[in-house]
Amino acid sequence: MRAPGQGEIREVPLPEPGDGDVVVRSLYSGVSRGTETLVLRGGVPRSQHTAMRAPFQEGDFPAPVKYGYLNVGVVEGGCAALLGRTVFCLYPHQTRYVVPATAVTPVPGTVPAARAILAGTMETAVNALWDAAPLVGDRIAVVGAGMVGACVAALLVRFPGVRVQLVDADPAKAAVADALGVRFAAPDDALGGCDLVVHASATEAGLARSLELLAPEGTVLELSWYGDRKVSLPLGEAFHSGRLVVRASQVGAVSPARRSRRDFRDRLALALDLLADPALDALITGESAFDDLPRDMARIAAGELPGLCHRVVYGSEGRWAP
Repeated sequence: MRAPGQGEIREVPLPEPGDGDVVVRSLYSGVSRGTETLVLRGGVPRSQHTAMRAPFQEGDFPAPVKYGYLNVGVVEGGCAALLGRTVFCLYPHQTRYVVPATAVTPVPGTVPAARAILAGTMETAVNALWDAAPLVGDRIAVVGAGMVGACVAALLVRFPGVRVQLVDADPAKAAVADALGVRFAAPDDALGGCDLVVHASATEAGLARSLELLAPEGTVLELSWYGDRKVSLPLGEAFHSGRLVVRASQVGAVSPARRSRRDFRDRLALALDLLADPALDALITGESAFDDLPRDMARIAAGELPGLCHRVVYGSEGRWAP
């Protein structure tokens, strides 16, 4: 991003790989709509500039900045053990790049490279469920059928005896829920009495409805990130008498429930394994050539290209885009 709202492709020289590095040629990358749209409009609060840095970000917020973290490519040089392997890396949108071999994770043979761009989103869902610790037989709602909410619902539907519903104001999201085998509901039609509500709509109305859906002593796990927006939360009515809980979950740290036994690499490897399910292809709803990314990112931010995960397809070398 050259300036808020303005992206461009730049030619960059690749550094010579050192010992322990790999050279990766990108096959696909994914646009994380919520976060990258926020970055594109310059909406990262100053207090969060450090916390929001991507692992291989260049530049500083608000701009100019190279940002992104959903990249799948093929190792073309460096570490002999990884040569020819398809790998996932938390790298921005760039045709080729050099990183330490420890920064890439091999994609399992059961997962197509074109689907592996969902690894970062699935990792967020894994961390969220480690935080939420759902139980057999729980009544659960996931409010917000975006990338993260859909991944969470796709995992929850595998839990035995769980009643799970995917809630969204957009009726078109019913097709995604159907592909995942999850019950879909509009906000007004969602079933209440929930032990757990996972909120991922990034809207004030969605958070308020999440509280309304809880049973007494239930929990809302908040996955939305609002950037510089202020959000009002209705803490009257049954909030205190029902002893309701609103709890934050964020992928930047491994959940305390697993931190002593799992690290970031363990969590990402698990997320990649979970992407073997072909039903998850329903979360990839758009595609652009790399050369069209600056234009299409602006269209995504403007709401002209709605959908879930937007996939970027590569064919050139040595360039990056926002």
